[in-house]
Amino acid sequence: MPPVHSSPYYQMDNPAILSLLRHTTTVHHHEKRSKSTGGGLLKMFKLFPMLTSGCKMVALLGRPRKPLLKDNATTGTIFGFRKGRVSLAIQEDPHCLPMFVIELPMLTSALQKEMASDIVRIALESETKTHKKKLLEEYVWAVYCNGRKVGYSIRRKTMSDDELHVMQLLRGVSMGAGVLPSPNEKETADGELTYMRGRFERVVGSKDSEALYMINPDGAPGPELSIFFVRTH
Repeated sequence: MPPVHSSPYYQMDNPAILSLLRHTTTVHHHEKRSKSTGGGLLKMFKLFPMLTSGCKMVALLGRPRKPLLKDNATTGTIFGFRKGRVSLAIQEDPHCLPMFVIELPMLTSALQKEMASDIVRIALESETKTHKKKLLEEYVWAVYCNGRKVGYSIRRKTMSDDELHVMQLLRGVSMGAGVLPSPNEKETADGELTYMRGRFERVVGSKDSEALYMINPDGAPGPELSIFFVRTH
């Protein structure tokens, strides 16, 4: 496996991404947020290898509920089997179908290692030459994690059975992290199904760039998680 770089800025020289990064340091409330983003969710996500089926944090799953928090925040979910690839789903609301779903070209274990730095920046770059689609409607993406290119992914046109399973289980969850029951209640060779769901502030830089910044629910200092979407010319 390629070495993990500790600096989240390693090779992150795309002007659109740098502009969105500057956005967090030039606006006061974004600066305050950058010091408290992620909270305990990232820490909990790093504990996934130690979680067992006996400590699932999904007591409310399987029953429709009203969202715990009502605001304009976007919902983001990172999930995957312990030994498999990790997926990303973005929703306007936990009760809505995702507007963006993609399987990232990296293992869940690799993402956990990146989180050891307490700063995680995932960048998705579309190399399309047209602008007929909205940014999140693009299909092919180059994926970077903490500045290091990890490969290419294609946005899902339709969700897989496993992805539908996760969205169904989490339809009443606004934020949290833990272990989910596997589809059909059976273990797989890839281990248990883990997830982390959070609320994100969505910042649109232009029609070709936007970012999601994870909001810490309690305002306490914690790690940062940011997701960038950029369309190059």
